[in-house]
Amino acid sequence: MTQRQANMDWMLKDLAAGVPQTRHVVLLSADGLRMAQYGTDTDVADRIAAACAGLQSLAAAVGSELPHSQGQMRMVVIEMDGGFFYLMAAGAGAYLAVLADEGVDAGLMGQRMRDLVLRIGEHLSSPPRQEDGTSR
Repeated sequence: MTQRQANMDWMLKDLAAGVPQTRHVVLLSADGLRMAQYGTDTDVADRIAAACAGLQSLAAAVGSELPHSQGQMRMVVIEMDGGFFYLMAAGAGAYLAVLADEGVDAGLMGQRMRDLVLRIGEHLSSPPRQEDGTSR
């Protein structure tokens, strides 16, 4: 775990602790790489991050059909049997994903996610990769 990941993990813990029924919290880059996680193991966090990259791309494509839209996804909420999935834009090139049990207060989760992004959004970003694969 890098120092940057360790510094971000506590932020995600704060979100999970503040909203009962939270199961997994993952911070990911736009290309689906896990940047930080809380409440889940690395394999699950990696699968969530990869799936979210496709979902945010799909949401942006659908959003581009709206008049006056640039196709920028802000938030996706999916209610399914057993719980909720949230995906929110969280800074330049970064997204915040949360899986929660069905007993979660859906409004509180959305509010706490927005609060987290607003409070520390500059830390929740993924710089673009250079051609050699490194971040700037």
